[in-house]
Amino acid sequence: MGQIEKMEQKQTPSTFGPGETWRILKNVVVISIAFMAQFTAYSGAANLQSSINAEAGLGTASLAAVYVGLVFSNIFLPAVVIKWLGTKWAISLSFVTYMPYIAAQLYPRFYTLIPAGLFVGLGGGPLWCAKCTYISVVSEAHSSISKINAEALLVRFLGLFFMIFQMNQVWGNLISSLVLSSGNNTAAVTAVNASMIPELCGAHFLPSADAAEALQPQPPEKIQMIAGIYLACMAGAALIVAVGVDSMKRYEAFRKPSEGVTSGLGLLAITVKLLVEPNQMLLIIINIFVGLEQAFFGADFTAAFVSCAVGTGTVGFVMLVFGIADAIGCVVTGYIAKVTGRLPLMCCAAVVHVGLLVTVLTWRPQAGETHVMYIIAVLWGLCDSVWMVQVNAYYGILFPGREEAAFANFRLWESMGYIIAYIISPYLRTSDKAYLILATLIAGVFGYFVVEYRDRKTKKFDFNIREHTEVSAEKGHDNFAFSKNE
Repeated sequence: MGQIEKMEQKQTPSTFGPGETWRILKNVVVISIAFMAQFTAYSGAANLQSSINAEAGLGTASLAAVYVGLVFSNIFLPAVVIKWLGTKWAISLSFVTYMPYIAAQLYPRFYTLIPAGLFVGLGGGPLWCAKCTYISVVSEAHSSISKINAEALLVRFLGLFFMIFQMNQVWGNLISSLVLSSGNNTAAVTAVNASMIPELCGAHFLPSADAAEALQPQPPEKIQMIAGIYLACMAGAALIVAVGVDSMKRYEAFRKPSEGVTSGLGLLAITVKLLVEPNQMLLIIINIFVGLEQAFFGADFTAAFVSCAVGTGTVGFVMLVFGIADAIGCVVTGYIAKVTGRLPLMCCAAVVHVGLLVTVLTWRPQAGETHVMYIIAVLWGLCDSVWMVQVNAYYGILFPGREEAAFANFRLWESMGYIIAYIISPYLRTSDKAYLILATLIAGVFGYFVVEYRDRKTKKFDFNIREHTEVSAEKGHDNFAFSKNE
């Protein structure tokens, strides 16, 4: 399949018709829809792991396995797989690696879920890096044709992608909630737990000790129905990309040089080399924070506040609201960033997120306070949209020509955040995890500020050098002209 891409004719601006910008937009939209379908299934299943597979921490252990595999994958696989298969087919075939994890939900044991989780991680590295690379390169292609700033297009396309992508939270959680809340299951759970809510739920919740008492198992036939729907979504996602997306070779001429790399091993070397660059090292903590906060909300908040206080059937509805807010935020914050710039938006998100973590630490949920959970979900989703779009876009801006390596590192450290969150999830109280996330947020934002300062200082220095060179050239030309007149 990689050879098929190599055989395609490279395009240049002169060979494109007037409708090429719409074709580029179509490719971005189709990829976004495919990711939405894929993660309708995966996210829907992942959000339930801390509730339906709570015994012995099986659910969160399987999610930790996903991100252990993803760490290995992000270091060693994206460059090689993308070079071998091509960007389009790397996306399509990586989707398939997620399917065994959904199938394992039919027989959830450590020896079925953990290997399936590792397999998801191995496919996740090439998948996300291929997506980011594709969007970065087509942004350059669109810019060459439309004369719109490439950085602005990258932020706009990433905003569009995440707007569509985050709708996976809507459909995946709607499916799980409608299935799990059918019958009298939710009401029964709420009635059983009502007297225990103040003592068990919220900041004091400890999964390893409280899950068996506070959470009840779901009927097997409901899990089977959910798994069947999710497997169909994943098969559809792989087919959508295979049929509906143009090969990257169409836009290869617009790609910035990648430091003379001609082999997959060379690309791997750049990925590892990028790990120790100062800007990358300063962004590590905020990347870890992104993984921590997403894992915390999807696993710990849903178990400690939602499932514990109002029942597992409500988890999907809360995550659905989170997904809608996240999707809207991906578009709205992109336009806000055009007006205010990236820095004020990041500061605003940091302040709101600190407020949310303080709320998690101080609020004691009650059975009739579901509306508070929805408010937290909306605000958390809006903050997450800022972290996802702006940090992703900033990687494309900071490391042009090294997109695979840059985005592989982003996913690597984000995955470390997920691993930490899922490993500690069964053994620490919700309050302990909230304090950890708060400390990581403060340190991560500080590191981001330093990178912004370094980047702006570098750009200002480069601008002064260019200006000085141009002035010197003009003076030299004037002196030459004066000599001729003499």
